[in-house]
Amino acid sequence: MIKYRMYIDEVGNADLLSSDDPNHRFLSLTGVVVDLAYIESTVHPNMEAIKSAYFGSHPDDPVVLHRKELINGRHPFEALRVPAVRRAFDAELLALLRTWDYVVISVCLDKQAHRRKYTVWQYDPYHYCLAVLLERFVYFAKRRSAQGDVLAESRGGKEDRRLKDAYSRLWEKGTQFVPAQEFQSALTSRQLKVKQKTNNIAGLQLADLVAHPSRNEILAENGHPVMIAPFAARVIEVLRDKYDQAAGRVYGKKHI
Repeated sequence: MIKYRMYIDEVGNADLLSSDDPNHRFLSLTGVVVDLAYIESTVHPNMEAIKSAYFGSHPDDPVVLHRKELINGRHPFEALRVPAVRRAFDAELLALLRTWDYVVISVCLDKQAHRRKYTVWQYDPYHYCLAVLLERFVYFAKRRSAQGDVLAESRGGKEDRRLKDAYSRLWEKGTQFVPAQEFQSALTSRQLKVKQKTNNIAGLQLADLVAHPSRNEILAENGHPVMIAPFAARVIEVLRDKYDQAAGRVYGKKHI
């Protein structure tokens, strides 16, 4: 049986008090689902090769890809300040994003609408998005008769503990749409794995690269004004073939 791992990256924050601020209204979680054997054989070595070629990454001091620093050419990505180098790197990275075998599931929450709808009780935005994301991961695994686990980027000690507890509750109790036994059948671990990007985890870096463009595509499709940079637009074109889909229906994008 194929063993998948879903790597999770977030865009935005879970603070409901900031939901009326246009810059903090939305929270999205993007999961990148990859065959673990494929991560080891292909994604990780390809990623290390491009980092070594452009940024001098070394196994003893690995460079970790991070979208914001890449865009701005900040350390250790100063080489991208040279236009010709930027063009070459962007082309090579897009080629990898296009050819790698992975599946994307993105959930985007309008915190403002959520707060106004549930005036007395509000589900923690991050945990709400996580529940929807895991439901869709379970559907994905079920269609493929596969199993998998989940690795999220660390958000800090207290936040990580709350997130792990939320994951465990889903595993133990399920949701109104997915019973507990389906979570337990699809997910190989009752524990959520949480690690920092600085650990040089290829899957988390891949999730970081696609999470923001994916979130902006969902916002644009649902009528929210959003600025999409030229490179992000090209990533969005690639992602349209990467979203989880079956029988002509796209399951990999959800606006809530």
